[in-house]
Amino acid sequence: MSKQHWFVSGALVLLCGGVLVLFTDVETSLMRLVICGQLSSPGERQSRLCR
Repeated sequence: MSKQHWFVSGALVLLCGGVLVLFTDVETSLMRLVICGQLSSPGERQSRLCR
């Protein structure tokens, strides 16, 4: 592989890794919103996740 191919491969790996991290953070925030939201029970709001 040429030098340019290595740079493109590295950039793609970094891009894919960044997308995975972003979606993981978004998913965690959405789950917290659903679990700890206004429609949840008081017991759910006092769970370790909501604190």
